[in-house]
Amino acid sequence: MNVKALAAELVGTFTLLFIGILSGAAATQVGMTAGLVESALGHGLAIGAMVSALGVISGGHFNPAVTCAFLATGRMRIRVGLQYVGAQLVGAFLGAILARWVAVLPAGAGLPAVASISPVQAAVFEAVLTFFLVIVVFGTAVDLRAPKVGGLFIGLTIAVGVLAGGPYTGAAINPARWFGPALLDGNWMNALVYTVGPIFGGIVAGLLYNGLFEDRPMTGKA
Repeated sequence: MNVKALAAELVGTFTLLFIGILSGAAATQVGMTAGLVESALGHGLAIGAMVSALGVISGGHFNPAVTCAFLATGRMRIRVGLQYVGAQLVGAFLGAILARWVAVLPAGAGLPAVASISPVQAAVFEAVLTFFLVIVVFGTAVDLRAPKVGGLFIGLTIAVGVLAGGPYTGAAINPARWFGPALLDGNWMNALVYTVGPIFGGIVAGLLYNGLFEDRPMTGKA
C-alpha cells in the first residue's frame, strides 16, 4: 500500500469537494443569482492546483472515473485502483462535511441534481463530459509526449464542463463529487447518472486514447 499516494488522493478529492461546494454556495450568499461561473472556476481551479501539487505523488486522479480508465487500460492493478477509489470517496465525504459545517449550509447543498432533462439524458451528459476530461488527462498528464502543463488544462476542462453541464446535471463529472454530499444526506436519487455515466465515459476515453492516439507502448503497471 502506497500511503503517500492514497493520502494525496484523499487530499485532492477533499479539496475538490470543499472548494467546489463553497464556491457555488458563496455566490448565493453575496446575492449573486446563478453562481455558475463561480462554481466552474472553483471546481476547475481546485483540481488544477491539486493536480499540479500532488500529481507527482499519486498521478492526481481525484476521480474514480479516471482511476477506472487507468484500470481499463492496464495502467494500474485492481488492488491499487480500489485503494485509490476508497481514498477518493473518503476525501469526498470529509470535504462535504467540512464545507457544510463551516458555512452552515443546509441539507442538499452541493449535491448535483438533474434538472429539465431525463435521467438517461443526464447520464449521457455526464458520460460525455467525463470523456472530455479523461481525454485531456491522458493527453496532458499521462502520455510521455505531453507538455508538463496537465494541471492547467485538466482544471480548465472541468471548468468548461461545469459551464456546459451545470444547469442540467450539476456537472459532477466525477462519482466522488456526487458521493460526498449524497452520503451526507442519505440521498441516492439518480445514483446511476453520477456513477455509471462518468465511469463509462472515462473508460471509453481511456481505451480510445490508449488504443488510437498514444504511440508509445505502456511501460508497466502502477
